[in-house]
Amino acid sequence: MTDGSPLRHDSVTMTCPVCGNSFGLSGRRTYCSDACRALAYRRRRDMGGIQPVTVPKSRPRPEITVYECDTCGERSLGEQRCSECHTFMTRVGIGGHCPSCEEPIAIVDLIDDEVTQARK
Repeated sequence: MTDGSPLRHDSVTMTCPVCGNSFGLSGRRTYCSDACRALAYRRRRDMGGIQPVTVPKSRPRPEITVYECDTCGERSLGEQRCSECHTFMTRVGIGGHCPSCEEPIAIVDLIDDEVTQARK
């Protein structure tokens, strides 16, 4: 019942990722020869001493985030709920406690001050 066309696409060629030569597809073969397959393995194994990058899991950063209440203007570090109004506060940015007054201050506030002073 065949009309002369191939049952599989064996006639389609593929390019070897190692040497760039074209070869006919056969099964799950990726490389044109065993030599290219071995060379690709050695290249993957010996990445020139470069350690693979591991990306840490994303973690929320509430402990270093400064929040400000829209109603009363109170700021807090790491607490999203205002202790006075009992509403959720707006995030200002990453920051910490001011070394002189111990009030929460965001990095954005410090940068804005520096930019304003530099323009004068």
